[in-house]
Amino acid sequence: MFRVANVEFIPEYRQAESHEFVSMASKIQNVVSNVYKMSSVARLYKHAVISDLSNNNKGGVLVHFWMVFVVPHLKSSAVCEECIEAILRDSVLTSAKNRSSVGYLLGLPVDIDSILINAAQRSDYSSTAVGSQCVDKLYANLPGATVPLNVYSSWGGVSCHVKLTSIPGSLIRLTISSFHIEPSDCVSDSLTVYGALLPMRGRTLLRVCEPVSSSFSLVSTSNVMLLSFRMTHGNKSFRGHFQAIAEEMCVSHIETQIQPGFTGQIYSPFHPSLLPPQSYCTWTFQTPNEDLGVALKFQNYVLKPKDMKSCEHGWWKVNEIIFCGSYVGHSTVFRIADHNPEVEFRCSSRNSDQPFQASYSSYNISQPCPEGHFLCSTGLCVEKSRRCDGLDDCQDESDEVFCSRPMKNCGGNSPLHPFYVCNGVKDCSNERDEINCTQETTCSPIKYQCSSGSCILKKNAKCDGVPDCLDHSDEDDCACGHPSPLKVGSSTGSDRIVGGLNSVEGEWPWQVSLHFSGSLYCGASVLSSDWLISAAHCFSKERLSDPRHWRAHLGMLTQGSAKHVAEIQRIVVHEYYNTHTFDYDIALLQLKKPWPASLSPLVQPVCLPASSQTLTQNHHCWVTGWGYRSEEDKVLPTVLQKAEVSIFSQSECKKRYGPVSPRMLCAGVLSGEQDACRGDSGGPLSCRAPGGGHWFLIGIVSWGSGCGRPNLPGVYTRVNKFTSWIHSHIT
Repeated sequence: MFRVANVEFIPEYRQAESHEFVSMASKIQNVVSNVYKMSSVARLYKHAVISDLSNNNKGGVLVHFWMVFVVPHLKSSAVCEECIEAILRDSVLTSAKNRSSVGYLLGLPVDIDSILINAAQRSDYSSTAVGSQCVDKLYANLPGATVPLNVYSSWGGVSCHVKLTSIPGSLIRLTISSFHIEPSDCVSDSLTVYGALLPMRGRTLLRVCEPVSSSFSLVSTSNVMLLSFRMTHGNKSFRGHFQAIAEEMCVSHIETQIQPGFTGQIYSPFHPSLLPPQSYCTWTFQTPNEDLGVALKFQNYVLKPKDMKSCEHGWWKVNEIIFCGSYVGHSTVFRIADHNPEVEFRCSSRNSDQPFQASYSSYNISQPCPEGHFLCSTGLCVEKSRRCDGLDDCQDESDEVFCSRPMKNCGGNSPLHPFYVCNGVKDCSNERDEINCTQETTCSPIKYQCSSGSCILKKNAKCDGVPDCLDHSDEDDCACGHPSPLKVGSSTGSDRIVGGLNSVEGEWPWQVSLHFSGSLYCGASVLSSDWLISAAHCFSKERLSDPRHWRAHLGMLTQGSAKHVAEIQRIVVHEYYNTHTFDYDIALLQLKKPWPASLSPLVQPVCLPASSQTLTQNHHCWVTGWGYRSEEDKVLPTVLQKAEVSIFSQSECKKRYGPVSPRMLCAGVLSGEQDACRGDSGGPLSCRAPGGGHWFLIGIVSWGSGCGRPNLPGVYTRVNKFTSWIHSHIT
């Protein structure tokens, strides 16, 4: 696509059959063809096809067109995107005059800054070509008027396109009310929304691969939008509507009140719609006096000073200091120690992003928190009495780390510290800490919640063989974590991974080897007959996110001897996964077909911990995988390796690494002789309940400093922080 400048757009250009469209398209087609017929790829060039002429608020005519090349397979690099774009740009540059961005191609004025060229699939071209039965065009000519948009799989065809246009100077808001498809990571059923009239990857706004039941909306970056549907046969449908809306000038002056408390709200542009790329906002705040600053309380968003890395989810400038925004699963407070600050936001995502909102208030710069309160690293204020009480009130553990071990107080009348209460260990000689553990109590993250919604004091009630809940729900779904090794013990040969030993058949029946394009890449664990769990970073790059390239090897001791090899239907990466910090490093994989029940006991799920699960010195924890045996190793072991590790306290973990979130835990040995390494990522850290009980998935291999270095344990995703997230997807 590019913009033809200095040419007036006329309504007839919207009709591909009109004389005016044909005349303009023919002229542009000849110019483009002449450029490429005189270029180094002339013998490969076939023709240009003008698809659409549109207009936006920049004037002129925006041209959407296809260029078709016929390329021998071995010479495909000759028509790379960069090569084709360079030819066109060079042609425009040679005729650019007076430092203008407009150059003349055979008298055709082209805006060089508007040129965008993407390679596309042949199926995209054939399905949008002239005369296709699977293309519809809709126009919103009145601001605010709703145009209904319903698509059904009875349309036929694998790929169908709907082109939306609105009046110049406006934007398009698309509302998706429902979308009934089979989830497949956009392999078979999908919707892709583009901010252009052709399926141009550089203008992708949103991809929808999952069924939609709750209505949401997104906004375009101009007055055009393309909806590309891929729906296989079956009862598939899309319901929604679109409308032309005015471009938003998101500029506000806000005067805060002197009284404490959050009194007003600021919102992301076009809230509650998704954030369109390149959108921006500016807020100027004014507090009643110079002793008061501005506090912004975000619901699921955090601002941190920008480092050398780019801002993925929002670029913020606060009084000339740059911050990056990112999404988190908890509230944060951002304080500005200035009575008259200017806050500027720019959407830095290449696609549509999640909306955000924040409450604002004044605060006392010299005393950010009220008397008797503690200032968390997240900016929240919590009562000092809640420090070191076993509950993460700060949402980042800043009120719970570096606490001295609490007094047991076994003989006194005052209540015992929650650290000792009903954790399965008799900390007091009079056993006061382990009595009345099944009595109902107020709910909190450190108390076990039954299916009825009531909570009990017993932290590790899940699958311990004793019905503790009145509804016995703590003993439901316990056909897990009970391996039946085919022989007792293991060999102790030299085949070690950072202090590992060879496993025996059936010892870790939930262990999975994930292969990408035929080679071991990561590990995973079996959760159910059709779900696996792994680490998000295994799938973070675009080429790694396609489930078709992955295979899961189940019931395997030695590489190449899997009892079952499964195809992957879809990959669900946590929506808050941070590629820089590895926070929320968790992903779920759905198998195309459940593994056969006849494979038990060599294939078996591991038990998921309850959110209240706590580890004691009586738990034994092992990390397993086929990863490298040392940092320098060049050869992967063939036999599944296991290494026993100890769980570090969060205080010890933070002392060694600093930026460790509450969703991470450290495990290893101080000497560093037992650890996970490359190739083990996504695999399990399994801990066995005391007394030969069930094995629980406590951690997922995530990151660390090298492999097996002294005093630098491995860092794992803390699974009990994600129990409800996991159940929301797999049940």
